[in-house]
Amino acid sequence: MKTIELQAKPRITDGTRKARAVRRNEGVPAIVYGHGMKPLSVEVPERAFLKAIHTKAGANVLITLQVEGVTLKESTCRIKAIQNNPVTDKIDHVDFMVISLTEKIIVKVPVILHRVEEAPGVKEGGVIDLVHREIEVECLPTQIPEKIDIDAKEMKINDAIHVQALVLPAGVKCMLPVDEVVLAVHAPRLEEVAAPAEEGEAAGPEVIEKGKKDKEGEEGAAPKAAAAAPAKPAAAPAKEAK
Repeated sequence: MKTIELQAKPRITDGTRKARAVRRNEGVPAIVYGHGMKPLSVEVPERAFLKAIHTKAGANVLITLQVEGVTLKESTCRIKAIQNNPVTDKIDHVDFMVISLTEKIIVKVPVILHRVEEAPGVKEGGVIDLVHREIEVECLPTQIPEKIDIDAKEMKINDAIHVQALVLPAGVKCMLPVDEVVLAVHAPRLEEVAAPAEEGEAAGPEVIEKGKKDKEGEEGAAPKAAAAAPAKPAAAPAKEAK
């Protein structure tokens, strides 16, 4: 893996105001530490840093840090952490760790799937389950792979690919157990069908609708009943007194 040179300047750490000033001037506050050196606060150009991490190596890119006015015993660094602003998502701070090119390190490498749509299990409706999107490996900094490729073309339903089946470059060791599942194809999930209502048991909406009709019928029943009732006979006239 090639290294990318990045220019940096010493930074005065005096509260959040100084850090904000760095960001306003299109810089990124950062700290450099590791390999027995005293932590050093620096700032790097935001545009140059973004360009560095958007290579094929991604966050695993190796950086040769040139700090203005400072001579580092080891200038090769890797990105240990990136802090983003929760509101703007812009980079707030970066941690650089100084490393030795002759000492092995542990890093996370992304897993990339190929020809998933050609897998028989997928054609039959199976569900692809990528258990590990990243895999920790141990190797020399110059041997860090950009990605770990997996070809899913032959996978059927209930098939799985374990760590022992991964093809890794020479000198790269996976930190997961050899029997760990990395990718699997599960059987399609059956949709649940609602059970029919028992005989004599009406569904909720039908009961509500029926109740409305009955109520409406009751409201109109009273006038009809009154109209149908026969009129009372008129009282017989009283007999004249003799």
